[in-house]
Amino acid sequence: MPGELLRTDVGDLTFDVRVDGPEDGRPVLLLHGFPETSASWAAVTPLLAQAGLRTYAPDQLGYSPGARPADVDAYALQNLAQVTADLMTALEIPVADVVGHDWGANVAWALAGWHSDRVRSLTAVSVPHPAAYTAAYRADPEQKERSAYIRLFWQAGKAEEVLLADEARRLRRMYDVETSGISPETVDEYVGVLSAPGALTAALNWYRAMSSDVRVDKIGVPTTYVWSDGDVAIGRMAAEACAEFVPGDYRFVQLPGVTHWIPEQAPEQLAAAILDRIASS
Repeated sequence: MPGELLRTDVGDLTFDVRVDGPEDGRPVLLLHGFPETSASWAAVTPLLAQAGLRTYAPDQLGYSPGARPADVDAYALQNLAQVTADLMTALEIPVADVVGHDWGANVAWALAGWHSDRVRSLTAVSVPHPAAYTAAYRADPEQKERSAYIRLFWQAGKAEEVLLADEARRLRRMYDVETSGISPETVDEYVGVLSAPGALTAALNWYRAMSSDVRVDKIGVPTTYVWSDGDVAIGRMAAEACAEFVPGDYRFVQLPGVTHWIPEQAPEQLAAAILDRIASS
């Protein structure tokens, strides 16, 4: 991935942050999901940099080796949002256009809901507003079936054993290389990061710290939600319900024939949606 690698301290945590684009460019914060790293943005950042934007793509909490707390509660959504706001402060970014994919989208929604002064615009990718997801999970048997994999992730120890057995065969299968556009080399990079001692546990702690009691506010910042109809994890009911929780400027971008792995499989379409959102915000 092009650009510069920064190591940035937030209290006793040290984050690895990939930075690209002109130094005076409008800042864009890119938040990756599971089970990936900041490298998931490799095909998107050059397109944003060419447009004059300055991109910051951190390896998030648990993924950066220097930011891997052992306590499950450290990965609760409230803390993830606060740590992200603190990381922006450490990077001297008072406000940014925020883009998040998968779990990074959850953090982006929370940041926009609870720290709206830090978010100029929001582009959420794949995962809708948490309340839309919860409503669909409760009402839609199909969404409940799509989400069944999470039950394994909640099982500390067993999930790690299952995913990493046989040279991480099941973890590798998640990336769906044949259709997702993720290269085998990138999969090797992801698996290498998550195979380090404690790394996969830290990443799975994002799931283990989930709570149905968390309520993310409705979103007041200009927002685009990008969803692909080939997403195995998020169904149409959850995707279309997202609009109910963004009462202001909202756009719903659907990508037909694309899997869950939008940043790798459809970087041009995603970059176009991000640039369109930024241009009008």
